[in-house]
Amino acid sequence: MANSLTRFDPFADFDFDSLHKQFFGNDWPMPFRGVTLPMPTTDVYEKDNQLVVEAHLANFDEKDVDVHVENGVLVIQAQKHERDEDKDKKFVVRESASSLYRRILLPKRADTDKIEAHLDDGVLKVTVPLTPLPEPKKIAILPRSDKK
Repeated sequence: MANSLTRFDPFADFDFDSLHKQFFGNDWPMPFRGVTLPMPTTDVYEKDNQLVVEAHLANFDEKDVDVHVENGVLVIQAQKHERDEDKDKKFVVRESASSLYRRILLPKRADTDKIEAHLDDGVLKVTVPLTPLPEPKKIAILPRSDKK
């Protein structure tokens, strides 16, 4: 007689939607249902003996962006905080904040003294010059010496 084991999952038949409706009714929206937060893309590639980092920072100005090198790591930070007050209404304030933080490990041959960064049309482009790799040293093959 063979024993068969089945894994027990206590939440397999659990319906979070029904539980939410039971507690809150149909008037309350489901939290996080279909909500995805937009994540800015960051492209890292090597071109013409340079490491190029392109971070897509729509709606950020140069004053909102900080780029620095820390212990061989390129750090890109962008933070924007907006506050809008309506003077016609008392105590009405609209605030919004957005931020980005990326850390990119630089190769040992990165020339950190010559890094450049430009922000054009919402795209931050950071170029990191790379020191050329040493050329391989050719080893001559000598004729075999016959020692008998």
